[in-house]
Amino acid sequence: MADLSQIKQEFLQKLSSLNKEADVLNLKAEYVGKNGVVSELLKSLKDMNPEERKAFGPKANELKDFIQDQATIQLSKIEVEEINKKLAEEKIDTSLTDNILAKTIKHGGFHPRTLIQQEIEDIFLSMGFDVLDGPHIEDEFHNFEALNIPGDHPARDMQDTFWFNDPHNPEDKDANGKKHLLRTHTSTIQVRGMLSRKPPFRFIAPGVVFRCERTDASHEMVFTQLEGMMVGKDISVANLIYFMKTILKEIFKKDVEVRLRPGFFPFVEPGFELDIRCLICEGKGCSVCKQVGWVELLPCGMVHPNVLRAGGIDPEVYNGFAFGLGLDRLVMMKYGIDDIRHLQSGDLRFNSQFKLY
Repeated sequence: MADLSQIKQEFLQKLSSLNKEADVLNLKAEYVGKNGVVSELLKSLKDMNPEERKAFGPKANELKDFIQDQATIQLSKIEVEEINKKLAEEKIDTSLTDNILAKTIKHGGFHPRTLIQQEIEDIFLSMGFDVLDGPHIEDEFHNFEALNIPGDHPARDMQDTFWFNDPHNPEDKDANGKKHLLRTHTSTIQVRGMLSRKPPFRFIAPGVVFRCERTDASHEMVFTQLEGMMVGKDISVANLIYFMKTILKEIFKKDVEVRLRPGFFPFVEPGFELDIRCLICEGKGCSVCKQVGWVELLPCGMVHPNVLRAGGIDPEVYNGFAFGLGLDRLVMMKYGIDDIRHLQSGDLRFNSQFKLY
């Protein structure tokens, strides 16, 4: 027993001075390897009487386990020290502007749509609006029916909507009998927003939408919208105009000339088209504004009673307004971009022009 205690102390003394993995492994083999000190002691058990074996065996095995555990702990410490040393030696201070790395790294830039979206979200958040999100793949209820778009509406034609063929369902319908499609507007998030909360409320819903359209200087198949809705009591068109003018003034940092004209949308009544004086040509006429000097920017109106009912809201008690803002066209107006196809080009030379700072 005295030998076991002495062996333990000797091992710990030697182990404490080692700082290399190979040395620790060699020391471990020296004590618990095939011909190690402790292994030789265990071999001697066969020469002991039963009483000695009963007393000595467990202690020797306990020492063997202790040595193995201590060696493992020491190896872990060495590994951590080596990692920390390597990290310290290779550390790069990216905040320094005069180092070689900072001079060679080129900023990729931000997509202008990202900058606009972040700015608009901040503006609406400051006015008490929430920011909601929703799925790209929708069903007929959320994309059409809840928005007062009947089954024979032209927007349901294949020319406008990307429909899905569900391989698991030959009738191409979900459990509720509704076909799936890529959402054609972010108004679907308005429906989900109404169903998930009680009035009064106000929120915006930015997101990508998809329409089967032919691309040109001002139209794309994939583009970004930002829907907004405010529902409460005694809300009027004046409230709608105030918020729209406020957001445009904040974005363009100046008063922007707008016009409000009647427009038909199944989900609002009355409905309006809010146009902005083309900032590309300053109203003189160009390919973006189709030579008319105005750009359709913001369809809006008072929420239709049928839409409120579909969202679980009593139209006899509450009313509200809704609007849809085309972020791509807003980007074009703000930065003077004359072709919407640049926004989807994926060209880093285009993105590198737009920086946050």
